[in-house]
Amino acid sequence: MRSILPKIFLASAMVATAALATNNALAETMVNVPFSFTVNGKVCPAGRYAVDRNPMSDAVMLRTDDWKRSFSWIASPGYPAPSDSRIILRFDRDGDSYKLQSVQYRNLITSRLDGQKGNEERPTRIVVGQ
Repeated sequence: MRSILPKIFLASAMVATAALATNNALAETMVNVPFSFTVNGKVCPAGRYAVDRNPMSDAVMLRTDDWKRSFSWIASPGYPAPSDSRIILRFDRDGDSYKLQSVQYRNLITSRLDGQKGNEERPTRIVVGQ
């Protein structure tokens, strides 16, 4: 009886790990940003970015395919509708450059990331995930 118990615990742990890995893989969405932009004072080149969410902490992450650049923020319920399932990056345009304004992950959104006040009128560009 004692030899079966550790095997049951091991099997349970393996199933739980596989389920978490599957959930994390499903949570990732790819976004193609056709222009370079600035976030947290760092310039990011145009290209494909992964956006995903940690379901345990409501943190959203934006990263390049090769993990050379990655950023994470806490997202909270905001103005997206509760049923909204889109992944959206919003950018403020400032002349010829762009700054990441916010990241929306379904019905959660980050606070303003560009340091601007919410009531300023600036041209905005939106990139939607696929």
